[in-house]
Amino acid sequence: MSEPGKNLNIERISDAKFKKLSAFIERELGIRMPDTKRVMLESRLQKRLRVLQLQTFDEYIERVFSGDDAELIHMIDVVTTNKTDFFREPDHFDILSTRLLPQALSRNHGRSMYSFWSAGCATGEEPYTLTMVLEEFRLTHPGFDYRIVASDISTRALSAAFNAVYHVDRIAPVPPSYRKKYLLRGKDPKHPEVRIKKELRQKVEFIRLNFMDDSFPFDGMFDVIFCRNVIIYFDRPTQERILGHMCRYLRTGGNLILGHSETLTGMALPLRGLAPTVYERV
Repeated sequence: MSEPGKNLNIERISDAKFKKLSAFIERELGIRMPDTKRVMLESRLQKRLRVLQLQTFDEYIERVFSGDDAELIHMIDVVTTNKTDFFREPDHFDILSTRLLPQALSRNHGRSMYSFWSAGCATGEEPYTLTMVLEEFRLTHPGFDYRIVASDISTRALSAAFNAVYHVDRIAPVPPSYRKKYLLRGKDPKHPEVRIKKELRQKVEFIRLNFMDDSFPFDGMFDVIFCRNVIIYFDRPTQERILGHMCRYLRTGGNLILGHSETLTGMALPLRGLAPTVYERV
């Protein structure tokens, strides 16, 4: 039996409908969707059309704009990019444990709980890398404790992150000692997987968040914000607005860490550089 909708002959998206959809994506998500991304958008959305057994993009766009909130969430999942790895750009974690955390402890006598935000966490590799690094730091610094908030706009990515199950190929960058200490191996040889241990999973709170929202659902301040390889998807004015909004939730003396391909050059933000793509709130 064939897969539902698999053989549907779906027409290409029209210029008018592409402009309408790309304008909506940029307005609501801040993600640039120029004409060069039309083929990518068509390819990704075709999967949704087949699932819904729709023949044209006109039908699909009408459905999304008619108030189908569930399908709107599916569309957001489809158009957002969730590429990440464990210990991606590892020098950031070295700087965190050898420089930023010791400095934070020396400034904040008597405070034991430190807060971290993994902004644009995708499928969870970054916040779980953070838990391993912070656990190692905690073992040699009695009294230090931490909490992590991890956010993404994609419900699909957040579901995977919450489950914390990964194919063994994904954990290649994790140091062997950390694998033994913090990962649980599955018992099915046909599906070689690992899961992050419960005590680390409990340190992370996952929330759905859109960077374009006027306010973020936080009632406290963060000591460190990781926002790496995220703002590259936005235009320059939107980047500055998002990062300025993040700074409102960053303690004075706290740190913002961007991806190595990102820069704050020319932005009016209350930050000063400490190391490549590592900044301090002033």
